[in-house]
Amino acid sequence: MHSKTYITVRYAETDRMGIAHHANYPVWFEVGRTDYIKLFGTSYSQMEAAGIMTPLRNLSVRYKLPALYEDKLIVRTWCTQMTAARIEFSYTVKRIEADGTETELCYGSTEHGFVDAKTFRPCNAKKRMPVLFEKMNSNIKSFD
Repeated sequence: MHSKTYITVRYAETDRMGIAHHANYPVWFEVGRTDYIKLFGTSYSQMEAAGIMTPLRNLSVRYKLPALYEDKLIVRTWCTQMTAARIEFSYTVKRIEADGTETELCYGSTEHGFVDAKTFRPCNAKKRMPVLFEKMNSNIKSFD
């Protein structure tokens, strides 16, 4: 299972050449990740209310082609690995062309730890949110 997030490149996200700045892609990953978690009936704010935070441990981005001002993009997000202490997501960012085809612009991944919201020490997400953990863990998909 994966989420689909639609984004239109805004003027503020581009440089004078109309090319989206590379720093926007991790932000778009975050939007996709938020949408992915919602597929399982919860949200980041609900996870935080349950005492779980997910700080970033690693970020990998591979750029292929630039996104341009007003491009219509689709960000696909899925979970590739999950343990009680950490979770990894993968992403693709594609431009939706006028004819409906998609052109890959970027792909990447993020790795996050599960930590206690008060102490920032590692915590066991499987014990804190067992239903969410089981739903997400049963939908693990390898990077393709």
